[in-house]
Amino acid sequence: MKLKDKQEKKRRRITRTRKTVVGTPDRPRLAVCKSLRHIYTQVIDDTAGVTIASISSLSPELKDQLRGKTKTEIAELIGQKIGELAKTKGVEKVVFDRHGSIFIGRVKAVAQGARKAGLEF
Repeated sequence: MKLKDKQEKKRRRITRTRKTVVGTPDRPRLAVCKSLRHIYTQVIDDTAGVTIASISSLSPELKDQLRGKTKTEIAELIGQKIGELAKTKGVEKVVFDRHGSIFIGRVKAVAQGARKAGLEF
């Protein structure tokens, strides 16, 4: 399979998911994006077009905590941190957006970490 075909299929999955997963002020969207090395999370209110909270594995305040951990452990820690950050902003419930990825591995670890921090979805 060519790279362009893979990219096009992922873009279609993302578009198909975004038609049904919409963040509102009451229940914003928890978006998880991953690359081969890093993981990025955001809590987004789509009606206002505002990012409420965001954190990633590139965040300077987490560098010391992430050293020496596996990518899955890092993803769970990122999930806990985004959950804590969202709770401080007054967000209790979210809609989970896996950004075209399947719900295993690092995406699942982010979800588990966010649930441990008290987010409901």
